[in-house]
Amino acid sequence: MFLVEWWSRLTRNALSPTQGSYSLHRLIGNTGWLFADRVFAMGLNILIGIWLARYLGPDQYGLYSYALAFVALFSTLAALGLDGVIVRDIVNAPASSGETLGTIFGMKLVVSLAALGVVIGGIFWARPTEPLAHWLVAITALTLIFKPFDVIDIWFQSQIQARAAVLARNLVLAMSTAVKVGLILTAAPLLAFAWVGTAEVALIAVGLALSYIVQRQTFAAWRFSRARALNLLRECWPLIIAGLSVTIYMRIDQVMLGQMLGDKAVGIYSVATRISEMGYFIPMAVMSSLAPALIEIRKADRARYDVQIQRVFNLMVLLALAITIPGSLLATPVVSMLFGVRYVEAGAILAVHIWATLFVFLGVAQSTWDINEGLTRYGLLRTVIGAGINVLMNIVLIPIMGGLGAALSTLISQAFSACLLNMVSPLTRKIFWRQMRALLLIDVMLRVIRYKVT
Repeated sequence: MFLVEWWSRLTRNALSPTQGSYSLHRLIGNTGWLFADRVFAMGLNILIGIWLARYLGPDQYGLYSYALAFVALFSTLAALGLDGVIVRDIVNAPASSGETLGTIFGMKLVVSLAALGVVIGGIFWARPTEPLAHWLVAITALTLIFKPFDVIDIWFQSQIQARAAVLARNLVLAMSTAVKVGLILTAAPLLAFAWVGTAEVALIAVGLALSYIVQRQTFAAWRFSRARALNLLRECWPLIIAGLSVTIYMRIDQVMLGQMLGDKAVGIYSVATRISEMGYFIPMAVMSSLAPALIEIRKADRARYDVQIQRVFNLMVLLALAITIPGSLLATPVVSMLFGVRYVEAGAILAVHIWATLFVFLGVAQSTWDINEGLTRYGLLRTVIGAGINVLMNIVLIPIMGGLGAALSTLISQAFSACLLNMVSPLTRKIFWRQMRALLLIDVMLRVIRYKVT
């Protein structure tokens, strides 16, 4: 009840039903498409992920998860931390969208190719005597080539037109899932699944490009501006490093587990994180729809903007608690039922790791505020410190507690990065208190009290 009410109040007070480009009806419709996209993708990924984990077993599934995590450490570089900036610049200067898209596409392409080389060289250094790991990482790393096409998806978000991108992604995902089912039924080797994953990313890029053309847009309008690229790098280098830091403390645990304890530990831990991270799309879907409207509100009325930011944090905490409480209590039965007794150790890991959801949701919400307030360097500092805390704690706790230590490291580092470190600077302290207000459910309790009084 509270979740529905908070979302209703947030959107109702954000915009009137017919206000400009970012009307209430478009916001709700766009968010609905984004949620449908992630729910559909999550459903298919859960089904095929469970089947694949059972088919491969903890050792091979762990090696596959290790390869994905290893590539993910470098894929953030290809994103360049510019997605939020694309939305902001297109909303503020729609006439220059061709230059914005062309410049950022070119920047991402150069960095993606460089990251590809670093990833392949890195796996030979990390596991010099394991050719299967080399092939898995090399095949998976080919997905980096198609990263630049993400700018099209961000363009759809800036226009609050998620439908076309959602349909393109889900069509490819359905085909990919069918192929993976066929591979399992025919007892295909591990490398075949890596090739299918890379083909999936490539086809999604093609689908996004075709959807962009169908919307009567043209790539001919895209143009690269060296001056614009340099300005973006000067502005967004904190976001680049921040994004890398986020990936480090979300994926380094799997890489470190693989290096310190072996692939089986990675397989068990990956099952827990796969379940724990299922809901991470929710704040991204909400904020991608609300970000353009929040930008407009900030320009028009700062007091109203501050109220909306508090409501965003309140909503994020309520959504997160709806996941973390039942997820923590039912962790072991859920793991045993879905993945089988070979993965039962993942239950305890999941019960701890899932509480990081609270701080992930708050961090995603704050990232929009950081960009709007020009405080991305503070976001950089928080995430770098969080990544450092995670790595250090992993070094200490993994040898003692195994996967459970890695989960605890993730939870603590997320709490520091997304919330606690905001208390340090006067510029972000007010956001810390807003987050505390949301975490302590103050507005929820006040609402309950008023409801009982009336």
